Amino acid sequence: MKKILCTLIALIMIFAMVAACGESADGPKTYKVGVSIYKFDDNFMTLYRQEIESYFRSLETDDIKYDVTIVDGRGDMVEQTNQVDSFIAQGVDVMIINLVQSSSANIVTEKAKAANIPVVYINREPSEEDMQAWDRITYVGADARQSGTIQGEIIRDLPDNGDIDGDGVVRYVMIMGDPENVDAQYRTEFSIKALTDAGIAVEELFRQRGDWEQAKGQEIAANALAQFGNSVDVIFANNDGMAMGAIQAIRAAGRSVGNDIYLVGVDAIPEAMDAIAAGDMTGTVLNDHIGQSHSAVDAAIRFINGQSVEKYIWVDYVPVS
Repeated sequence: MKKILCTLIALIMIFAMVAACGESADGPKTYKVGVSIYKFDDNFMTLYRQEIESYFRSLETDDIKYDVTIVDGRGDMVEQTNQVDSFIAQGVDVMIINLVQSSSANIVTEKAKAANIPVVYINREPSEEDMQAWDRITYVGADARQSGTIQGEIIRDLPDNGDIDGDGVVRYVMIMGDPENVDAQYRTEFSIKALTDAGIAVEELFRQRGDWEQAKGQEIAANALAQFGNSVDVIFANNDGMAMGAIQAIRAAGRSVGNDIYLVGVDAIPEAMDAIAAGDMTGTVLNDHIGQSHSAVDAAIRFINGQSVEKYIWVDYVPVS
């Protein structure tokens, strides 16, 4: 009996040792990721940040976890700078930053460099000079010149080339995002360039910043339509959020997209896709939040793993009409 008991004890010890060998004494390795989004109530960046979090979760294994903290910059660069300081104090392994102000990238980079924490900038492109400041930063985004060009091409390729009243000139309203933002600058410039390059006569009736917000898009479109009436052939909006506001203003003015006015945006958010299907928008440009967010996360993980990361990672826009 004693011999049997000793054998059982020995077997139990062996099984315990085998089980212990299959477990990590310290548990899974957890990497901290700090993400700051310029403003949570932006339609496109809501989709983007949700996909960042979801994609990180999908990449977790039994041995590797990601502790992802996503915070709202509230459209305030001071607030975002404080968030960067907080991430550094927490000892995050990498930061993903959607800048409130592209011109403030140097501030973030200097802080990150001092703490040796790599940065993945997303959606709002820092200047080329700022991007050369350190070898542990990258930018993930889409070339805004391409998005503006596609907007213009959507109008150019209409049967009347956007001249819906047939008077020989495409008269337009431009609802800009933030004029300091390179995306707003390029979308504004290159949408019209696509028309003029095709030999189409244009006239700008009204241009105003809408800061990417639906309510401001509605206000700007309403003011322009009240001032210029049926002279407006096309409303260009730098994003779909502002285009959603423009739809409301167009309806209130008794106008009808496709019948006596055209409207284009950028981002291809679900609301815009529904509006196109319903005939309330002429077209938009797919700003691939899935491709961009996945590329941003992949770049962050390469930084964590000590791998090299290219300075720019581009994701193409796609026309939707």
